[in-house]
Amino acid sequence: MDTSDHFDGTRFFNSTGAKGQPFSALPRLFREPRAPWPDHVDVTPRRPPSLGNAAAVLTFVGHSTWLIQTRSETILTDPMYSPRAGPFNRMGPRRVREPAVPFEWLPPISLVLLSHNHYDHCDLATLRRLAAAHDPLVLTALGNAPLVRSSGIRHVEELDWWQRGASGRLPVTATPAQHFSARGPFDRNRALWCGFTIDVEGRRIYFTGDSGYATIFRDIGRLGPIDLALLPIGAYEPRWFMKDVHMNPAEAVQAHLDLEARQSLGMHFGTFQLTTEAIDEPLRALDAARRDRGVAPEQFRALEFGESFVMN
Repeated sequence: MDTSDHFDGTRFFNSTGAKGQPFSALPRLFREPRAPWPDHVDVTPRRPPSLGNAAAVLTFVGHSTWLIQTRSETILTDPMYSPRAGPFNRMGPRRVREPAVPFEWLPPISLVLLSHNHYDHCDLATLRRLAAAHDPLVLTALGNAPLVRSSGIRHVEELDWWQRGASGRLPVTATPAQHFSARGPFDRNRALWCGFTIDVEGRRIYFTGDSGYATIFRDIGRLGPIDLALLPIGAYEPRWFMKDVHMNPAEAVQAHLDLEARQSLGMHFGTFQLTTEAIDEPLRALDAARRDRGVAPEQFRALEFGESFVMN
């Protein structure tokens, strides 16, 4: 990391120049009016379907957690099964929807893709359960391996942006994202953040992780056509605080267009109240943005919690 357009020798940064808001802005954020969320929303648990003859089957577990079944690997993205997204699982936002695929119903997990170290994406309690039950390989961005290993995970590979993993059985490439990292007030941007592309039998799946909208989505197309993009559509208000680090649904639709993705699915909504918008506002805003840009529902939609998408 001696020469990089996103590392200064101590901390990582966005090559776009976006810096996000400092921790000192949190008191102002906490004074913003918040739409009320329900305490609990029922989710019917679903067993993931078999792969059959499909190239991949993707099941929306909730938030940014996807189960991706392929013939070569069975993947979990940003696995989060805990009741709270915060330190020690006792602080931070409480989940209102349970994981749609219970942990005990997961097939054997061989690979975890971990985009960054925020509590709602990097949950040590879930990683401990995965280490004990599945012993998976974890691919993650630079600087995150010590945290991941602290959970008991034995196999970790760190990747820089545009670097392809060397340890898994599928071609996986870390991609740029516009975001930040922190587990507390003193470690901001000491570890990198990223998305991933996964190449499966001639198809390419793109998992964004967390990102604000930027020209990076046009750049990711240099890896080749995107058949399916998993794009965040929630946790975006107020814009003065969130714009640099979280897309709103209109920006997610623009990212879908920039990527020239054949299809996109929404994520990062309806699970934890991280920001001020209502629980169902991301879905309404996605519908409006899609109509405004002439994007058909089958090109960009949000699955039900526990619903599966079959990629033939």
